[in-house]
Amino acid sequence: MHVAARLVYLDKAVHIAKLPFLKLHETAHAVLPWQKDIYAVTEDCKKTLAPEIADEFEREANVFATEVIFQLDAFTEEAADHKVGILVPVRISKTYGSSIYSAVRRYVSTHHKACLVLVLEPPVVHGDLGFTCDLRRVVASQSFEEQFGVLNWPEYFSPNDQVGAAVPVGGKKMSGFRRITLVDRNGNQNQCVGEAFTNTHQVFVLLHSIKTLTAKQVLVGG
Repeated sequence: MHVAARLVYLDKAVHIAKLPFLKLHETAHAVLPWQKDIYAVTEDCKKTLAPEIADEFEREANVFATEVIFQLDAFTEEAADHKVGILVPVRISKTYGSSIYSAVRRYVSTHHKACLVLVLEPPVVHGDLGFTCDLRRVVASQSFEEQFGVLNWPEYFSPNDQVGAAVPVGGKKMSGFRRITLVDRNGNQNQCVGEAFTNTHQVFVLLHSIKTLTAKQVLVGG
């Protein structure tokens, strides 16, 4: 970003899905008054920002880009009008111009119901287990954390466990609904449903209460 010239330089190697966020991130440096004034000075001399200030500016730019893309509460409110499901953020991500990854994270982290998404690496063939998927990130809604706390997830999943069994394979984009039992803060077992979607770059396994299902939605597996 060149603040004085009002130019944003983009790497052509960046995936097209990441460009909207990247453009807004760089724009933040030029429109947030306290950042714009400081960057204008450092561009004209050999002085640089202190690492802690630079990190804070990067975080602020990320927040700016995220809130603009999802139009503050607009995305959350639109998503709440639908039954809980992994395809909700996947579909409306196109409306807001976000990546699927960002939309899924926003969907879960701002949802008023108890839900959680496990972001997994794509399946890797394993001689004994069939395949494994490494755990990349866990995102939970506030109500999920209030009910279950911070759960201890394994480093990877395979077809032999409840989560791994939900991972779509064989060229499939989605898996069917599967029962997954989770233990809450009080030690009580809760029947939840897991459903997964993959965009080939990662696998998203959404977990939510079985009560959120409609009569037409069918559970598979055990």
